[in-house]
Amino acid sequence: MRTLSVVITTPPSSYLTITAIDYITHAINAGVDVVGVFFYQDGVLNASANISIPNDEYQTHKQWQSLNQDHGIDLHVCITACEKRGLSDDLADSSSESQSNISQYFTVSGLGELVELTAKADKMVQF
Repeated sequence: MRTLSVVITTPPSSYLTITAIDYITHAINAGVDVVGVFFYQDGVLNASANISIPNDEYQTHKQWQSLNQDHGIDLHVCITACEKRGLSDDLADSSSESQSNISQYFTVSGLGELVELTAKADKMVQF
């Protein structure tokens, strides 16, 4: 396996999310090219800019940020799943300026991006 894409459908508090982060990290260390991560269903909650995890718990949002910044892994969130869960990249505030409650490390995408990631990878894994 030379290339890998990952689909995350679990929220930040799930042990499967932590397992996914560990899996991706081990793949990178083994020389595998991770072409991208796609967040779908409750997995889009990982992209919330307003997430607050107690200090004594695993900081999934910081780990996703690190994978994006340190390894250049694209983090895609499904816009439809986001909107169903109250996340949007275009929220109007009282001053009529747009803002987002999606973390800057994530890219808002559609299911077409999932198809692209799957086509680019030798293997696709879902958590």
